[in-house]
Amino acid sequence: PLALAVSGGADSLALMPLAADAFGPRAQVLSVDHGLRAAAAGECAMVAGPAAGLGRSHRTLTLSLAPGGDMQARARAARYAAMAGWCRAHGIARLLTAHHADDQAETLLMRLARGSGLAGLSGVRATARIEGLTVLRPLLGHRRAELAATTTARGWTAADDPANRDPRFDRTAARKALARERWLRPERLAASAAHLAEAEAALAWAADRAFATRSDWRGPELWLDPEGLPAELRRRLLSGGLDAFGHRADGPGLARLLARLEAGGTGTLGPVQAQATGGRWRLRPARPRR
Repeated sequence: PLALAVSGGADSLALMPLAADAFGPRAQVLSVDHGLRAAAAGECAMVAGPAAGLGRSHRTLTLSLAPGGDMQARARAARYAAMAGWCRAHGIARLLTAHHADDQAETLLMRLARGSGLAGLSGVRATARIEGLTVLRPLLGHRRAELAATTTARGWTAADDPANRDPRFDRTAARKALARERWLRPERLAASAAHLAEAEAALAWAADRAFATRSDWRGPELWLDPEGLPAELRRRLLSGGLDAFGHRADGPGLARLLARLEAGGTGTLGPVQAQATGGRWRLRPARPRR
């Protein structure tokens, strides 16, 4: 069994008949009302009709998000948490979403503007683990217009979320840039994101091998050998060392600690104290602060 994330927009509505053709009766349909717009409840309820026409059960998960902060990021996290919880309760291990090539191009532009590293520039992944759930995105090779045509051909009217035009959001600006600048081809940007994802996977593999051969536990201390490694692998080696102590470092904090170690110094990040000594890095639990 698997679940489909369907908001009522043209993209996600198109996912339903495609999944029905591919998987038959195994797919169930989930919609999420974040509690932020009065119209959202009706949009979710609207999905039930097309789902029933395809012989699919439909369930709306209702949340109560408070406005404020990075609303899109908070809504996304809450949405996946709710769907993952429902899937676990019903013995479903896979969730399909309707992310497409235009989404991928927008994400790449947004992350370029933020100065993201390779992992961020890899964009939306075709397969991901979120909240313990396997999330699959089978439509990344297709354009928004293709999916809208699939929905229209069924005679379905898609929901119109005004957040997609809200100028406060970076994604709105990226979408406008893609529509305005004809030389920015979404399918080519999506292809670049796919190439970057392959490069990221290769680096992650190399970093795992480096950590396996260049880390050595000596009692409570972890010794790392960065000698001769390229800069990115040194960064990942240190990140892996911090992970071994249960600390996931953010980018700026990791960069500061790495700079101190490469200058032959010491530093503390979270629960870990690190020291450069004899060409190696020694990591150990930091002393409790008074």
